[in-house]
Amino acid sequence: QESINPDVQPNPSDNTVDIGYSVEEAAADQIRLSAGFAAGYLMLEAGLQFSNFSMRNIFNKKAWRPLPMGDGQKLGISVSTLGRYYLTYNISFTEPWLGGRKPNAFTVAFYQSFFTNNYEKADSRYGWFNQTGATVGLGRRLTWPDDYFALYQGLNFKRYSLENYQSIHLTVGDGNGKFNLISYSIILSRNSVSQPLYPRSGSEFQLGLEITPPYSLFSDKDYTKLDDNEKYKWIEMHRWNFKAAWYTELYEKLVMMTRVRFGYLGYYNDQIGPTPFHRFFLGGDGLANYSLDSRELVGMRGYANSSLTPGFYSNSGTGGTGGNILAKYTLELRYPLSLNPQATIYALTFLEAGNCWLGLQNFDPFSVKRSAGVGVRIFLPMFGLLGLDWGYGFDDVYGTTGNNGSQFHFSIGGSID
Repeated sequence: QESINPDVQPNPSDNTVDIGYSVEEAAADQIRLSAGFAAGYLMLEAGLQFSNFSMRNIFNKKAWRPLPMGDGQKLGISVSTLGRYYLTYNISFTEPWLGGRKPNAFTVAFYQSFFTNNYEKADSRYGWFNQTGATVGLGRRLTWPDDYFALYQGLNFKRYSLENYQSIHLTVGDGNGKFNLISYSIILSRNSVSQPLYPRSGSEFQLGLEITPPYSLFSDKDYTKLDDNEKYKWIEMHRWNFKAAWYTELYEKLVMMTRVRFGYLGYYNDQIGPTPFHRFFLGGDGLANYSLDSRELVGMRGYANSSLTPGFYSNSGTGGTGGNILAKYTLELRYPLSLNPQATIYALTFLEAGNCWLGLQNFDPFSVKRSAGVGVRIFLPMFGLLGLDWGYGFDDVYGTTGNNGSQFHFSIGGSID
């Protein structure tokens, strides 16, 4: 935005104007490499995203530079591991112009995660948890109510397989069984921000729903007498997400960002209740080091990872319950240090509040945990958006102390937002 200088050439004879822009193609591919050590584990992660891929030239040797490029398609590959304890990988492909004339984004993704309880295979206590899934989706821009709206629809297929797997992070039945999910997702969004890297005006709204068939409503089974392995064999739920953000330029380049977020995990049958999968976990940096049980990790600064989640800390050792209702509010003041598109940097200070509840009977949108702090964001084309924040949590967390107060958070790609 800061370096675009159009060449304006008016033609009074026919009342037209020619406008020329001098542009150059910016690097859009990204590479992600990371390593970390905590709690006795070394975690390694690697990822590649090619943003100008060409599927039709895949058999054209001359088009490989180092991969076939030129059609604006996106190809993403990532893998992460904690050694024998954990391994996950995913592959995704997006065609942003399905049909060739309209911006219809068609996406196909496949992913798999494998966890163990860290015992040797020869040990009788050895167990594992495997998650396999695929998604097919189509996103398209709308012209009504205005040109800022977009609609995404997708079909999701997942299978969770457990064998002798009992963990504080996931407890379903006796630790053995197979659980299946078939769901339909729909997301209606509106985005009128002035620019993606450092918006100074505009707003973002998103309303999403993921829904499964209500299997139990067509069955005459008494679910109160079934064990968890049978009760959750075919997962049923409806999960709602709402996000909204507003950007207001208070003074030249000084921007106030206001954001709210709500989530709800519902169910059809009182005899079954909310599914143990797909729950909300609030607190920390929001980075998903592993996609265990399809939980949604929501960052909140000033508190440890997932510490604002019901049942996450428990004297009985059965943490990881997760919440089925979520609320989060953010007020952030931003000022840019550099608006160069190749290295956008801005500083920020924030006030944040949020909480996570188990059941509508406990929900109170004003009973929230509070925090405040400062941070910095750096956008580099090769690595995307990187963030470092310091936050102070003012309130105690569930079932423990010492997981609030002063906290540093590192984020990637807006994970904490």
